[in-house]
Amino acid sequence: MYTKRIFPIKGLLKWTRRETFLFILIGTIPVILFDIVGLKWLHVPWLPLGVLGTAISFIISFKNNASYDRLWEARKIWGGIVNTSRSWTIMVKDFIDTTHIKKSISIEELQEVKKELVHRHIAWLTALRYQMRADKTWETHLKKNKQNAEFRENYYLVLEDKIEIREAIKPYITEEEYKEIFSKGNKPSQLLGKQSKRLKELMNTGFIENFRHMEMMKILTELYTLQGKSERIKNFPYPRQYATLNYIFVWIFIILLPFGMMEGFESLGKHILKDLAVYQSRTNWGHLAQEFIAKHFVWFSIPFSTLLAWVFHTMEKIGENTENPFEGGANDVPITDLSRGIEIDIRQLIDDEDIPEPYVWKNNIVM
Repeated sequence: MYTKRIFPIKGLLKWTRRETFLFILIGTIPVILFDIVGLKWLHVPWLPLGVLGTAISFIISFKNNASYDRLWEARKIWGGIVNTSRSWTIMVKDFIDTTHIKKSISIEELQEVKKELVHRHIAWLTALRYQMRADKTWETHLKKNKQNAEFRENYYLVLEDKIEIREAIKPYITEEEYKEIFSKGNKPSQLLGKQSKRLKELMNTGFIENFRHMEMMKILTELYTLQGKSERIKNFPYPRQYATLNYIFVWIFIILLPFGMMEGFESLGKHILKDLAVYQSRTNWGHLAQEFIAKHFVWFSIPFSTLLAWVFHTMEKIGENTENPFEGGANDVPITDLSRGIEIDIRQLIDDEDIPEPYVWKNNIVM
C-alpha cells in the first residue's frame, strides 16, 4: 500500500504509458482519414456517444465501488486478526501457569510452553498470508500482463514471491508438525487444529483449567472465522460478467471517441476562419499560420480524445486491479507487513528473544 503521495502520480503515468501511446494512435488514424484523405463523412454524432459515455461512467463507478468494498472488507478482517492475535497472546501469557499442576515445573519450561503457542500462532499467520497470496486463475493479470509484471518487479517487493512458504514457516514449529502440516491441504486450518489439540493437552496436564480452556478456544474459533472471511474474498472473484462487459464497453467507447470529437473541432476551426476573415481585413499579421491552424483544427481532437480515453481506461483499470485485495498489487491490503507487525508485538508481550525487525519496503510501497 502506498505511503507516499507523490509516487503514485509518477508510477501511474508509467504504468499506463503503453495504453497512452495506443490512445494517441487511435485518435490519430481517424483524423488522418478525415482531414488528409478527405473522408469528411467519417464521424459519429456526439449525442449518442455522450449517452454511451454517461452509461459507461455509471458502470465504472459501480465496479470501482464494489472493488473498494472488497478491499475495505479485507482490511477490516485483517484488523480483526491483529486484535485477536493480541488477545490470544495475552491469554497465553496470563492464563497458562502452574497453579493446577501437581508436579514441579521450572520457569523456563513454562516459558517454553508459552513460546510454543505463540510461535505456532505466527506460523498460522504466515501460512494464511501465503494462502492469500497464492495465484488464482482470475488473478493472473498481475503477473501475466506485461505492464503489471514490470511494475511489480521494478517498483515494489512481494516477499511471498521471493521466499518459499516452507522456509518461512519452518522456524516456528517442530519438525514433526512441519511434516504433518505440509502433507495436508489447508495449512492454516491444520495449524489451528494443532493449537486446539495442544490446549486440550495443557488442560489435561493442569496448565489451564476448564474455564480458561473454554475462553482460549473461543479465540481459536474467532481465528477460524477470520480465516474463513479472508478465504471467502480470496476464493470468490468479482463477477466476471460485470468485469468482462465493463472492459468491452470501455474499449468500444474509446474507439468511437475520436470519431465523435472530430466534427466538433472541425466546426470550431470554421468559426475561427470566419473570425480571421474579419480580423485580417485590418491586418495580415500571422495570416498564413493562423489560417493553416484553423483549417486543420480537427487535429486538436487527438490530445482531447487521448485524455478522455486515458481517464476512462485508467479508472476501469484501477477497479480491475482492486478487485482482489490479497494477490500482491501495490494498493492491496499489506498483509505481509501486518503479519510482521503482529509477530513483533506478540513476541514482545511474552518477552521472547531474537525478535525480528520491521520490514524495509522498496519505494515505500508496503505489502
